[in-house]
Amino acid sequence: MTAVAPVDQLPLIDTLPVEYLFDMHVDLAPAQPITTPVGARMTFITTGGVIDGPRLQGEVLPGGGDWLLVGGDGAGRVDVRATLKTHDGVLIHYEARGIIKVPADGLQRLAAGEVLPFDQTYVRTTPTFETADERYAWLSELVAVGYNVLSPNHIDYRIYRVL
Repeated sequence: MTAVAPVDQLPLIDTLPVEYLFDMHVDLAPAQPITTPVGARMTFITTGGVIDGPRLQGEVLPGGGDWLLVGGDGAGRVDVRATLKTHDGVLIHYEARGIIKVPADGLQRLAAGEVLPFDQTYVRTTPTFETADERYAWLSELVAVGYNVLSPNHIDYRIYRVL
């Protein structure tokens, strides 16, 4: 008799159930490009931002950033850290990892002031949150995904909780 593997009990799905949490609009200082043996690094420092949505409102404080590494395959590996401040004064540590793929002319288009449309890029992140404040502790206990739009010296996030 063959035992049924526990994974066989999981339903097959073709879409993930999610809950929309908030949008995050982040202003960035111009990139600091650094050529390294492991790829091109681009450091973007956060100058501020706004958080707005049904589950979270507030601001992105200056001083965080994205330490992006673009490898030989052309994919950017996201390494974001920032401090969020809620509308009622709670500080939340924010981190995100992810992947950025832009069209071959994407960096030139950004430098020319163009917004790269969502359907022409692949910018996906997996944010995590840390806070001990009981009003927002739920953020520390979820899996989130972010869909992003790139603009010159700016990035927009739409953040969802995976149910």
